[in-house]
Amino acid sequence: MAKATLDLHFVRQQFPAFSEPSLKGQAFFENAGGSYMCQNVIDRFSAIYHQRKLQPYYAFKASAELGAEMDLAHQRMARYLNVDIDEVMFGPSTSQNTYVLAQALKERLKPGDGIIISGQEHEANTGVWRRLEAAGMRIIIWEVDPSSGQLDLNDLEGLIDDKIKMVAMTHCSNLVADINPVRKVADMAHAAGAILLVDGVSYCPHGFPDLDALGADIYLFSSYKTYGPHQGVMVIRKSARYLLAPQAHYFNHDVPSKWMVPAGPDHAQIAAANGMMDYFDALDAHHGGGDDAMRPRRVEALFHAAEQENLKVMLDYLGQRNDIRLLGPSDATRRAPTVSFVSSRLASQDIAKQLASHGIMVGGGDFYAVRLLETMGVNANDGAVRLSFVHYTSRDEINAALKALDQVL
Repeated sequence: MAKATLDLHFVRQQFPAFSEPSLKGQAFFENAGGSYMCQNVIDRFSAIYHQRKLQPYYAFKASAELGAEMDLAHQRMARYLNVDIDEVMFGPSTSQNTYVLAQALKERLKPGDGIIISGQEHEANTGVWRRLEAAGMRIIIWEVDPSSGQLDLNDLEGLIDDKIKMVAMTHCSNLVADINPVRKVADMAHAAGAILLVDGVSYCPHGFPDLDALGADIYLFSSYKTYGPHQGVMVIRKSARYLLAPQAHYFNHDVPSKWMVPAGPDHAQIAAANGMMDYFDALDAHHGGGDDAMRPRRVEALFHAAEQENLKVMLDYLGQRNDIRLLGPSDATRRAPTVSFVSSRLASQDIAKQLASHGIMVGGGDFYAVRLLETMGVNANDGAVRLSFVHYTSRDEINAALKALDQVL
């Protein structure tokens, strides 16, 4: 695949936030908590709310058009993730989706059945599984290395037995950001007769993965972190369905888009999700791509190349300081551009506040990864400083953040 250089001017033209007067002079580094929304999604919302904010799938024109737009979102999302259309569902959020999955799993598991959970998880992908212990399930934690926060496959191998029914892990942590070897874990889980559930929330802003190649049986992410509406995307491969009891109304148990979504769908959010793919399609076309099966991979490569250059600059800077502890690997090729650290002298919350006064928008806190912070010996009440960026972040913004850090630290 020929490499193209990301046209940052074109990219930033697609995001109204970069021309918003109230945000002028500020650099956004809390993308892991929610990215800017692209104009394509906003346009989709505007059309829906003006023209067809009603019940879909009836015979009259406005209703039929909304239903068709919702169906199209499922089709296009499936194409970008390389899965079947009937394997894609939309729910209120990833946290809500994992909660529903836990109820579905609870109905099919027996006391003594095991679930392995990685120690890198956001609470959405650990708390719901841990609570199943009260129903007799065996919950096993695949612990991280306390100094690095990273996972070791050799440790996992020693945990898997024939009673393990599911392994739950993150594609990359929202703090440590180490990109985990999902395919290898999938192979290990499948060899033991278990399924693999992957939280992709912190990975997907950097390019939608090829889920068929990854081998995960369930994959979840949040579209409001991938430039779109505030909802969760849930992919359940056919390989996992035997382990999940339907959670929808009984007459929707055989409806692919509804069987694991107990609440009614948010019609506008689902239809507007097309705007994400509108943006990705336009980005690929602008960089010389065509409407073919490799489009998702080209978009992912564009994002990755742009982010890696900026990530290396930031990690090189932090690596020169002896007053901070970087959480996760210092090698830019191993991690996503979510960079968290703690200072040996200053509270994380204070650093975040001071950076805000310099026009650098960052997060400070636990980021719902309390257990991971505690395992790594970090005071979860104060948490870490997190600078997270994506493909639309400019080198000028990286430099501004590092200059501000110099002054604050």
